[in-house]
Amino acid sequence: MVKLRFKVRFDFAAESKPGKLFFGNKSTVEQAEELRQHKVTLLRNIPMQGINIEDIDMGHEIYSIIDDYSNKVTYYSPVSIFFTADSLENAVKFTMKEEFRTIEIIDPEEIKLSQMETVRLIQNVNEEMLNVKQNLERRMDNWK
Repeated sequence: MVKLRFKVRFDFAAESKPGKLFFGNKSTVEQAEELRQHKVTLLRNIPMQGINIEDIDMGHEIYSIIDDYSNKVTYYSPVSIFFTADSLENAVKFTMKEEFRTIEIIDPEEIKLSQMETVRLIQNVNEEMLNVKQNLERRMDNWK
């Protein structure tokens, strides 16, 4: 079976956290960099079924966005990950994260799916979307 090669970009969000009163308070940019380091360490050290991480590029600049409603500034630390997947289903499971921004298929240039493969892919996307929905609902319940 042909391995699929991808480049995916995740942007990890860091919001300002209250620190110590005068000393040791880290800037949000430093917090974003630490979050990026932590997430990359997890990606490198925790195996995922059907996924092989080839390279991780953390050279992207940290950027910020101001929320129009809350007026809060959120800093994002982007990471590009080059990986191979045994199947399209494994790639979907790997990329279905809140931090997902873009994906590029590096190899092969063309993917043909049979009817059964298409059905399995749609079922897996639906399953992952339900998992994301459940996680968001749990967050909202704990936030109240």
